[in-house]
Amino acid sequence: MGGIKVHGIKISTCSQRVFAALYEKGIDFELVPVDMQNGEHKKPPFLSLNPFGQIPAFEDGDVKLFESRAITQYIAYAYADKGNPLVVIEDQKKMAVVSVWMQVESQQFDAAAARLAWELVFKPMFGKETDNAAVEEHEAKLAKVLDIYESRLTESKYLGGDCFSLADLHHLPVMKYLMGTRVAKLLESRSHVNDWFADIQARPSWQKVLSM
Repeated sequence: MGGIKVHGIKISTCSQRVFAALYEKGIDFELVPVDMQNGEHKKPPFLSLNPFGQIPAFEDGDVKLFESRAITQYIAYAYADKGNPLVVIEDQKKMAVVSVWMQVESQQFDAAAARLAWELVFKPMFGKETDNAAVEEHEAKLAKVLDIYESRLTESKYLGGDCFSLADLHHLPVMKYLMGTRVAKLLESRSHVNDWFADIQARPSWQKVLSM
């Protein structure tokens, strides 16, 4: 096998999702930096890896993938015998529950949280002005999602059940950025959400991502 390559950048939330999954599995990989300032992600040869011109792109021998959540699922299944499971292979009903919460993260949580990270973290980083109306709107949306998480986490230790899975891991990058903003109070004011996030962000795999 030619080794795993992740084409991306260290501060990218989507790239960090993939790094975390690889570290959970204890799999070595090569980070291939993409020069986004010069638009390298919008030109060949990168477009042969992701025709949408977004990071990350992923290579594992002859397997070429894009979309971070699809990549983490590939890692979980292709390397099922390594590291931490991340998915539930032996029980379809339990895996169905994990899949529900993976969808909730991508469709409900991320829709609000990623916009907040853009407005409160990345816009200031790039010298752009924060849209306060958008912040208020998406804070309200995120609060509703976190109310549902608070209720869910009274029933199980993790979103997908009693074991850490991709349903939890996928939250880490955006939540990490939000904890440095006013949005942190939305998590901290919900005790089960707060305890859950403290648990998942303390994982050795995530600490390795942060140390990058």
